[in-house]
Amino acid sequence: MLRPRVIPSLLIRDSGLVKTVQFKDGKYVGDPINTVRIFNEKEIDELVVLDIDASANGKRPDYDVIANLAAECRMPLCYGGGIKTVEHANRIIGLGVEKISLSSAAVENPQIVSEIAQQIGSQSVVVVIDIRTEGKKGELSHWIYNGTRQVPGDPVEFAKEMERLGAGEIVINNISAEGTMQGYDIDMVRKFREVLNVPMTILGGAGKIGDLADLVKNFGVIGAAAGSIFVFKGKYRAVLVNYPSPDRKREITSASSTV
Repeated sequence: MLRPRVIPSLLIRDSGLVKTVQFKDGKYVGDPINTVRIFNEKEIDELVVLDIDASANGKRPDYDVIANLAAECRMPLCYGGGIKTVEHANRIIGLGVEKISLSSAAVENPQIVSEIAQQIGSQSVVVVIDIRTEGKKGELSHWIYNGTRQVPGDPVEFAKEMERLGAGEIVINNISAEGTMQGYDIDMVRKFREVLNVPMTILGGAGKIGDLADLVKNFGVIGAAAGSIFVFKGKYRAVLVNYPSPDRKREITSASSTV
């Protein structure tokens, strides 16, 4: 049975964890393996790990890092970064990762989504769409390579096409809100939710537990993903890996019963 998920999202650069704001000014926040161990103790729903420089720098996935993460994780793991081929995807799944995520590869070669889905199953194929919201009407634009290259066309239509090609999940990553901790853009999420049938996860903007609950209240069964609130604490953004207690998490996920 599908249910809302509360998902930490970790960004890797040069084998270390970083946290960015609107894809800029990456701040080192710790060691990935140590962070995974803490999340194991907190029994999180799922973990997303993204190597943010691999595709932009033309690198293949770092299989040693992935193997170490997969061996340590006690929760479902989704990994993205540098995945361009069916061979890449098969090898990562073989290391014990549950899902692989595609971003620039899905833009540059959409059929790779179908090819990978046929090999490992749609449920293991995630497409991440990095967007910016602009203007008073919140117009959406689609970007790849850490927000440095704009993709022509409507990102909502692109999401529909990814679902048609076999993606089992769509992640909407809001560059404009990323790291700001000012809340999710609910209007933006609605544009995608109205046309998609596969599970969705939203990333970018969460600054407090209430933001996660608000997302679930509005959209029911959805993935509420975040980075900053799970690695920072307090107004001075001290690094402290955390996750909602079981009682607080129930407050978040129970909001779906009203949808």
